[in-house]
Amino acid sequence: MAELFENKEVEERVILIGVSTREGDDTESSLAELAELVKTAGAETIGMVIQNREAVHPGTYLGKGKIDEVKWQIWETEATGVVCDDELSPAQLRNLEEALDTKVMDRTMVILDIFASRASTREGKIQVELAQLRFRAARLVGMRNSLSRLGGGIGTRGPGETKLEVDRRLIHQRIGQLKAELEDVKRHREVARQQRTRNQVPVAAIVGYTNAGKSTLLNKLTDAGILAEDKLFATLDPTTRNLKLPSGQQILLTDTVGFIRKLPHHLIEAFKSTLEEAKYSDIILHVVDCSNPWMEMQMYVVYDTLKQLEVQDKVIVTVFNKIDQLPQDVILRDFTSDYQVKISARTGEGLDQLKEVLESILRSQRVYLEKTFSYGDAGRIQTIRRSGQLLSEEYTENGIAVKAYVPAELFHMFFE
Repeated sequence: MAELFENKEVEERVILIGVSTREGDDTESSLAELAELVKTAGAETIGMVIQNREAVHPGTYLGKGKIDEVKWQIWETEATGVVCDDELSPAQLRNLEEALDTKVMDRTMVILDIFASRASTREGKIQVELAQLRFRAARLVGMRNSLSRLGGGIGTRGPGETKLEVDRRLIHQRIGQLKAELEDVKRHREVARQQRTRNQVPVAAIVGYTNAGKSTLLNKLTDAGILAEDKLFATLDPTTRNLKLPSGQQILLTDTVGFIRKLPHHLIEAFKSTLEEAKYSDIILHVVDCSNPWMEMQMYVVYDTLKQLEVQDKVIVTVFNKIDQLPQDVILRDFTSDYQVKISARTGEGLDQLKEVLESILRSQRVYLEKTFSYGDAGRIQTIRRSGQLLSEEYTENGIAVKAYVPAELFHMFFE
């Protein structure tokens, strides 16, 4: 009787490496996050190594003694590779790989790999391939050995995987094509944004650290039906949905890609058109996982990324999410934002208060209008319903008496 063999891809088993350059830094928490990234990318973490040094070694990332220690650990655990917590230079990548005689990856390669497996729309795929090619163009020489060392696994997935070892000239040609395609997508996005501006519908951009609960919040508020998993970067492509507030006022909510510490600049560049949704929004909803022990660091990363994107002078609402996982007497504050709300997107707790905050913000940006419209001008009341807040309407002999809040920029049109 013939034996049956199950043909299954071997899971990568990796050792994580970090360098701590000062006492009390967040290297341990950063490595714990890297372990989550590696898990999301489909590999298993079987060890962690931290070296305390005044600075990262310019040639090999680690010092010689630590390299010997890692080499022994690789042999002992039968690891298939190592992942460094920082972005390596081509020389560091090549030298460390030669010293350890194993596959070497860095944090950026893992994040790019996750993005490659998660991109589903045309825009998402273009952005990910563009980021991958920019990263690989700078590291083609250093990566040549590592690419031939293992046929698959982290760092080899995505739209650009068949082009890995082509020369720089071809890579730059492809980058040019992708940038042109992305500009086309960006034009379509700008047209949609201008349409929203003409309709005077306010927009709130949902931003936050990855896995803070942004997609869950959007689903709970609008029945968006988008993927919401307890994973890093569960969703990449932005989703915009309409939310009708209790007063009847409408607001558009746009989900954005999650932020993370040491987010590769290639990705920020490639995803700029997506992240610009925050730049052109009226309100920023900053979703924070308040159950996370590194909450303060995550909030800092989000604000720093918004600064890089030149998102300024916005009304910011900090949405402390996952309060169902905290004791009730915990004090939560964010001195950078204008409003703070405690919610649980999973249970729905606090969502009514969040809607009230949104309504009060929109009302503060509006002017009170009290006017009687002729029955021939009844269509203008629809404009108020769509872009303002209709408080009351009364049908009289002289016309329709209306009390409402309307956007300041539209106030004049009701008297033309």
